[in-house]
Amino acid sequence: MAGYFELVDAPDGGYRIRLLDGSGALMAVSVTFPTKSAAVAGVARAREIAGMGLVRDHCKDAVKRPAVHSTKPARKAATAGATRTPALLTHPRSPAGH
Repeated sequence: MAGYFELVDAPDGGYRIRLLDGSGALMAVSVTFPTKSAAVAGVARAREIAGMGLVRDHCKDAVKRPAVHSTKPARKAATAGATRTPALLTHPRSPAGH
Protein backbone atom coordinates (compact mmCIF):
# COMPACT_ATOMS: atom_id res chain seq x y z
CA MET A 1 0.00 0.00 0.00
CA ALA A 2 1.18 3.50 -0.81
CA GLY A 3 1.71 6.12 1.84
CA TYR A 4 -0.96 8.66 2.70
CA PHE A 5 -1.63 12.06 4.21
CA GLU A 6 -3.68 12.72 7.33
CA LEU A 7 -5.22 16.04 8.33
CA VAL A 8 -5.06 16.41 12.11
CA ASP A 9 -5.86 19.12 14.64
CA ALA A 10 -2.77 21.04 15.71
CA PRO A 11 -2.25 21.26 19.48
CA ASP A 12 -2.08 25.07 19.33
CA GLY A 13 -5.09 25.46 17.02
CA GLY A 14 -5.34 25.10 13.27
CA TYR A 15 -4.47 21.99 11.30
CA ARG A 16 -1.41 19.94 10.41
CA ILE A 17 -0.64 17.36 7.77
CA ARG A 18 0.99 14.08 8.69
CA LEU A 19 2.67 11.95 6.02
CA LEU A 20 2.67 8.24 6.78
CA ASP A 21 4.21 5.35 4.85
CA GLY A 22 2.24 2.28 3.73
CA SER A 23 2.62 0.59 7.12
CA GLY A 24 1.43 3.68 9.01
CA ALA A 25 4.85 4.84 10.22
CA LEU A 26 5.13 8.61 10.56
CA MET A 27 7.39 10.16 7.92
CA ALA A 28 6.76 13.90 8.31
CA VAL A 29 4.63 16.51 10.07
CA SER A 30 3.81 19.85 8.47
CA VAL A 31 3.69 23.35 9.79
CA THR A 32 0.41 24.53 11.30
CA PHE A 33 -2.17 25.76 8.80
CA PRO A 34 -4.83 28.24 9.97
CA THR A 35 -7.72 26.55 8.14
CA LYS A 36 -8.60 23.12 6.86
CA SER A 37 -8.73 24.43 3.28
CA ALA A 38 -5.20 25.80 3.71
CA ALA A 39 -4.08 22.37 4.94
CA VAL A 40 -5.69 20.70 1.91
CA ALA A 41 -3.81 23.16 -0.33
CA GLY A 42 -0.68 22.20 1.62
CA VAL A 43 -1.25 18.55 0.69
CA ALA A 44 -1.41 19.54 -2.98
CA ARG A 45 1.82 21.50 -2.62
CA ALA A 46 3.52 18.61 -0.81
CA ARG A 47 2.52 16.24 -3.62
CA GLU A 48 4.00 18.61 -6.18
CA ILE A 49 7.24 19.00 -4.25
CA ALA A 50 7.54 15.25 -3.63
CA GLY A 51 7.10 14.53 -7.33
CA MET A 52 9.35 17.25 -8.73
CA GLY A 53 11.50 18.58 -5.89
CA LEU A 54 15.26 18.16 -5.67
CA VAL A 55 16.99 16.69 -2.64
CA ARG A 56 19.44 19.07 -0.96
CA ASP A 57 21.85 17.34 1.39
CA HIS A 58 22.68 19.65 4.32
CA CYS A 59 24.11 16.90 6.53
CA LYS A 60 27.57 17.46 7.99
CA ASP A 61 28.85 14.43 6.03
CA ALA A 62 27.44 15.71 2.71
CA VAL A 63 29.77 15.72 -0.28
CA LYS A 64 30.79 19.31 -0.95
CA ARG A 65 30.62 20.32 -4.61
CA PRO A 66 31.86 23.58 -6.12
CA ALA A 67 29.20 26.11 -7.05
CA VAL A 68 28.16 26.09 -10.69
CA HIS A 69 28.28 29.50 -12.33
CA SER A 70 26.09 30.16 -15.33
CA THR A 71 27.96 33.26 -16.47
CA LYS A 72 30.43 33.19 -19.33
CA PRO A 73 33.99 34.47 -18.91
CA ALA A 74 34.78 37.85 -20.46
CA ARG A 75 36.12 37.88 -24.01
CA LYS A 76 39.82 38.51 -24.42
CA ALA A 77 41.03 41.34 -26.66
CA ALA A 78 41.99 40.32 -30.21
CA THR A 79 45.58 41.43 -29.69
CA ALA A 80 47.64 41.40 -26.55
CA GLY A 81 47.48 44.68 -24.70
CA ALA A 82 44.73 46.08 -26.95
CA THR A 83 42.25 48.36 -25.28
CA ARG A 84 38.88 49.53 -26.45
CA THR A 85 37.69 53.08 -26.11
CA PRO A 86 33.95 53.53 -25.65
CA ALA A 87 32.22 54.45 -28.93
CA LEU A 88 31.01 57.79 -27.56
CA LEU A 89 34.61 58.97 -27.14
CA THR A 90 35.64 57.99 -30.67
CA HIS A 91 32.76 59.67 -32.50
CA PRO A 92 34.12 62.00 -35.27
CA ARG A 93 32.46 65.08 -33.73
CA SER A 94 33.77 64.27 -30.27
CA PRO A 95 36.78 66.28 -28.99
CA ALA A 96 38.40 62.97 -28.08
CA GLY A 97 38.09 61.83 -31.70
CA HIS A 98 40.70 64.32 -33.00
